[in-house]
Amino acid sequence: MPENKQNRWNAATYVDGVLSGDRAMLSRAITLVESRLEADRAVADQVINLLLPHTGNAKRIGITGAPGVGKSTFIEQLGQKIIKMDHRLAVLSVDPSSAKSGGSILGDKTRMEQLSKTEKAFIRPSPGSGHQGGVSAFTREAMLLCEAAGYEVVIVETIGVGQSEVQVKEMVDFFMLLVQPESGDELQGVKRGMMEMVDAIVVNKADRSNLEKAKQTQKELESALHLLHQEAIHGQGKVMLASSLEGSGFGEIWKATDDYFALIQQSGFLEQNRSNQRAYWFYAHVQQALERQFYQNPTVKEKMVKSLDEVRQAETSPAAVARGLVEEFFKKLSSKNR
Repeated sequence: MPENKQNRWNAATYVDGVLSGDRAMLSRAITLVESRLEADRAVADQVINLLLPHTGNAKRIGITGAPGVGKSTFIEQLGQKIIKMDHRLAVLSVDPSSAKSGGSILGDKTRMEQLSKTEKAFIRPSPGSGHQGGVSAFTREAMLLCEAAGYEVVIVETIGVGQSEVQVKEMVDFFMLLVQPESGDELQGVKRGMMEMVDAIVVNKADRSNLEKAKQTQKELESALHLLHQEAIHGQGKVMLASSLEGSGFGEIWKATDDYFALIQQSGFLEQNRSNQRAYWFYAHVQQALERQFYQNPTVKEKMVKSLDEVRQAETSPAAVARGLVEEFFKKLSSKNR
């Protein structure tokens, strides 16, 4: 298995390893697609293109919720339920990153100890790297690699809740929000936009000592969804209870998820939605490619410091300075290509 100078292999080697179900090679392939090196990006593009015919057969599930809601313990319980149903499961958990190293700091395999011990589960922590939506820039490509490796369910666990979680919605088929047993004013923290976006809400930590409060939260969320006109189309708007501590509620949650997928496959919504998602990510990657070229351009780097000084000193409006810098970048680019 020949390696190149960057400790990488050729595209065919990655493809063969992923398709054979080699977990070590799957991890290396994900590292490749997460790389910011241009040489790695070229190989990563080849790998993804060669594996595309082997993707698309998995159930793609997004799980989000505020920090402390218990996402990891919830996923461990749900994951064990999924594996008992004889499915192979991949969990892509996006961690906060170290500001200096850019590395993951939470250690998902430690947090999902039981799940990580089974051969049918693959857990991959990835650094968020400051990317909006709690999802790293190439999480979608990592998801495709897991599908090509034969994982039938892929769960994307996100950092937390925010307006830009729309990026998660544009990646998965079923989007689930976890909340804690709360009531009244405390529930105002669950943003209207988020409630309109998700396909199901789970009140986690519905333990026996907390059950009455959890049921009250469930009723309040159901009322809120009704007011938002969230009708039960394809199973949307369902509010369920779960206790990761006691292992309760997960049968109902998986059944609701499974029923949802059966409905959207039958109606044709699944393929239509994934087609729209591919268009969304095309535009996202165009934006990322343009930003990368812009910020790496020597002229931009040279003038960026002066431009920032002008903005900080309130000498010129930020919009005018930014527009001028971008226009100069494209002029230089245009003259270079003549």
